[in-house]
Amino acid sequence: MDIATLQALKPSEYEEAADGYRATSDMASTAKDTVENQISAGIRNQLKGETADAALRELKELGKNFHYVQTECALASTALNGFAYDMAAAKRKLEAAIEDAKAAGCTVGADGSVSFPAGGKEVDGKVPEGGTVEMSTSPTDPTSASLERTAANIHPNPNFGKAIGFANRIGDALKEAADADAKWAPKLRALKADDDLVVSDRDWSDVKSDQDGVSDAGKKYLDSMPQPPKDGNPKDNADWWKNLTPEQQAAWVSLRPDSVGKLDGLPSPVRDEANRIVLDETRSRYQLELNSIPKPPVNEWTYIANGGFGSTPSKVHTDEWMDWYKKYGERYDHLTKSLHGMNKIQERFDKTGERELPEAYLLGFSAEKDGRAIVANGNPDTADHQAVYVPGTTSDLNSIEGNINRMTNLWDVAHSKSGGQSVSTITWLGYDAPDEVVKDARHDSYAHNGAPAFNKFLDGLEASHSGDTPPHRTVIGHSYGSTLIGAAAQKGTLNADDVVFAGSPGVLVSGADEMDVPKGHVWNEEGGSDPVPELGRSFLGGDGTIIPSDPDFGANQMATNTHGHGGYWDPGSKSLLNQALVVVGKGDNVELKPSYGPFGPPGSWDHVK
Repeated sequence: MDIATLQALKPSEYEEAADGYRATSDMASTAKDTVENQISAGIRNQLKGETADAALRELKELGKNFHYVQTECALASTALNGFAYDMAAAKRKLEAAIEDAKAAGCTVGADGSVSFPAGGKEVDGKVPEGGTVEMSTSPTDPTSASLERTAANIHPNPNFGKAIGFANRIGDALKEAADADAKWAPKLRALKADDDLVVSDRDWSDVKSDQDGVSDAGKKYLDSMPQPPKDGNPKDNADWWKNLTPEQQAAWVSLRPDSVGKLDGLPSPVRDEANRIVLDETRSRYQLELNSIPKPPVNEWTYIANGGFGSTPSKVHTDEWMDWYKKYGERYDHLTKSLHGMNKIQERFDKTGERELPEAYLLGFSAEKDGRAIVANGNPDTADHQAVYVPGTTSDLNSIEGNINRMTNLWDVAHSKSGGQSVSTITWLGYDAPDEVVKDARHDSYAHNGAPAFNKFLDGLEASHSGDTPPHRTVIGHSYGSTLIGAAAQKGTLNADDVVFAGSPGVLVSGADEMDVPKGHVWNEEGGSDPVPELGRSFLGGDGTIIPSDPDFGANQMATNTHGHGGYWDPGSKSLLNQALVVVGKGDNVELKPSYGPFGPPGSWDHVK
């Protein structure tokens, strides 16, 4: 790149183009939301039949197209801003070098050479003549740099050394501009889609590649922005986000969606958009990888005789299947289970509008190890009532559907009992739940390890809420999830107004007064034939440990009409209705177990005015 080209370049023109791409991205985002949360939702809520189903399939593909356009245009905007940033820096260096040269009486040629005037002490009655030095870049080789300094020092005209410095600075600026052009050109060329109307797994996989490329090229640009607080609390995160410009916010979402999506305290729509990008990228990448793995052998099982007359043959894996599993099995299982969970999250998105179900927000997502997912029904930032549900043992990304459905059922009833106030119910799988009951659930380490993240999430809901009055917040723990809530109460301030336990094996505290919520606002459900509470008594503390089902614990014992360990959210059940009444702040109407009489356990109604 030459001087004239860099001087004529206008970074502002690229910034204007970036604004145009960002506007297109915003329009695509609005169109996606309209298609998914209004048009499709309206069809689901009002129409049935083959025609409606066909329309929904087409609209789903259209929504995918808009999301792809939104994501790629945001990347193009960030790339153009990054290019403009790099070129503007190089141009400033060039202009500064030229101005400094002029101030020193030097002249810069069109080719970057620098002519310097006569100067210095007279030699043989004459002032050393001026001259011209060629443009170069500052030598990086120590020997070359030493020779250049020596030449400047021994030259009789001091302007010679100055001219060399100016020429080096000019050369550096032009090289920096040329490097930026060479760096960004392929990144920008890569930001294009296949010439068709289908957004495929390959397209979303390319999005991740584009994202990595732009992120690598734009490191200086991103580093120039305010950085997210290191280990910041939710309020710090919220303040950081609010102080960013729209351009900076768009850059962070497009280049670091995985980081933005994890930050408690940021607006829920922002976290949702960031996490949906990660979800779509991960799902496509996992599907492509799964497609590349040979399918498991059909003949998985065989039988071998145990010996002895009348003995039953043993069922064992075939040698062929064992060979396959040694090579691919563990990864195949991870990909298959993770994809199953991701598809179930997408199914929840696709149910918006059914039975007036509000839009879903993906507030956390990761497919690493057992996986993480935080899914909200309705926007918690604007909700009058929030319910945060923590699932228990064996919960992972693969099994997320059942936990999402429980909070969908709770939303249905809470919404119907809210008197017109808005409700958001949230499935919080933000911790590593125990994998097995006997082996893992007896340990409280899972609860203590997950509790800090839970407390931060609750504080984040407080920081991101945009209503005029604080929301009423209920936390709900099922099984080992109740243990985590107890650990959260031990580790810090539990940012909640009510606590509901269902099928609790123990919560690591000995009484409701230790749960860090107002007196009388701890509730418990134990369904008929649920074995976990008594099992947990010995697992998590030994015989004699008080659990929430015990009268001495001091919780309001809610009436239930469900059986077993998993029925507390069955549609139409008394168990679900009572939880919903707590969620919408109508604890006065909760039906308590008859064994406690008409007024419940001692102190349970002290909060009633």
